[in-house]
Amino acid sequence: MSAFPNSPRIVKGGLVLLDPDTGAVQRIITLQYNPDSLTRSLQVQGAGAESGDRSEALRLKGPPVETIKLDAEIDATDQLEVPDNNPNTVQFGIHPQLAVLEGIIYPTSARLISNIALGQAGTIEIMPLETLLTVFVWSSNRVVPVRLTEFSVTEEAFDAALNPIRAKVTLGMRVLTVNDLTAAHRGTNLFLSYLQQKEQLAAKNPAGQFGTLGIPGIP
Repeated sequence: MSAFPNSPRIVKGGLVLLDPDTGAVQRIITLQYNPDSLTRSLQVQGAGAESGDRSEALRLKGPPVETIKLDAEIDATDQLEVPDNNPNTVQFGIHPQLAVLEGIIYPTSARLISNIALGQAGTIEIMPLETLLTVFVWSSNRVVPVRLTEFSVTEEAFDAALNPIRAKVTLGMRVLTVNDLTAAHRGTNLFLSYLQQKEQLAAKNPAGQFGTLGIPGIP
């Protein structure tokens, strides 16, 4: 909470983990500090880009491949200043926060143990393990299903027991679209809502004028 009562409430970015079948919320992960920058890249999916077919020049195969990258900082310094109120931080440093983030890209130990048992029982084919659906939230205007594609951690300070107390986590994410998910998947609805939000925001931008471009019109 801000020390100034009339100051605006600061919204945090974060990740929400959903059950891919029911859409039930399994965990909400709030970034401790909002990153100073966020990098987004969109790769156009043109129908004729590879073939050179001129009849396909204006066609799109689907939504662009959008990737998002950010650096998140985790710091236990403030919590360690009041150790009686933060016993877990005193004992483990920021291990719990790192473990939550890393858990997104790990199958659960229970599922791995189950697959090992199936393999030992002679099961011919074991399906790849499905993880929770990850949703990246960056304000109400950007709520989008993603797959983590990059995860790196730089631990920058440690306590006397070698628990990390400060770290920078680099997250790379790929937006999941209708090309990645089934029509009935919860993530499909989330992506379509994300796209519709873009369209609504675009409609709020004033249209340009030919005069501003220095031409009377398109010849």
